[in-house]
Amino acid sequence: MSRQGADVLKQETAMFFRQRAAENATLSYFFGCAGFGKAVAVDVVAGDEDWFIAEAERASVKIAHVIDTHVHADHYSGGLELTRRVGAPYYLHESNKGHVQFEFAPLTNGQRLEAGNVLVDVLHTPGHTPDSVCLLVRDLRRGDEPWFVITGDTLFVGAVGRPDLAGREQEMAAQLYDSLHLKLLTLPADLEIYPGHQAGSACGVGLSGKPASTIGFEKRFNPMLSMPREAFVEALTAEIPLQPADMARIMNANLRGAMPEPVPA
Repeated sequence: MSRQGADVLKQETAMFFRQRAAENATLSYFFGCAGFGKAVAVDVVAGDEDWFIAEAERASVKIAHVIDTHVHADHYSGGLELTRRVGAPYYLHESNKGHVQFEFAPLTNGQRLEAGNVLVDVLHTPGHTPDSVCLLVRDLRRGDEPWFVITGDTLFVGAVGRPDLAGREQEMAAQLYDSLHLKLLTLPADLEIYPGHQAGSACGVGLSGKPASTIGFEKRFNPMLSMPREAFVEALTAEIPLQPADMARIMNANLRGAMPEPVPA
């Protein structure tokens, strides 16, 4: 086989990864296995459905899984609409049963989703919200060790998620501490993290504008990760930013699986 032919074969079978930044500082993800033609879409923002469909066509893959890391309060989700258009299942954590007003595929802690050579392990990480999950991703073509983790609104670059959206700040802050220290921070230090937001988001305080980091770097330099439990809870609940604009309207739409509602004139 010629070198050019080998390069084409390598491109066709390799894992692909895309990070998409929305105007409201939300970060969405699209990745998968080109060899088996399967892809995963995570935290799709309403209005971005066409981008995901176009990227799938560009990579010659089928969108096999659409996941929201939690029910969002700061932006309208496009996840359910994308599933309607491509025929893939839409996933939320199982704790949303009885809360959302539509059918979804429930995620459980430790569950594994497959997209060809790409494996996604679900970590239930309550704290920002009761239903928050992180997604630990492996590429079997490179090895069985996890390559990166999508941390949603649990862990940001330089910050952690706000704990007040459920209305139980102290309880949720304590849960967030446990999720961080018992699940995320036990992962390998060189593991890449990809958060759900960057600087400019209302979902945390002190977020960096850098859209990625590693577990080890955050353990060393993220100020929230070096505190004991009581100090963490006190610090996280002492400086809570204003809630996202139109939070009630956005949450209501996301819980109903509805398209964005027009803002009254």
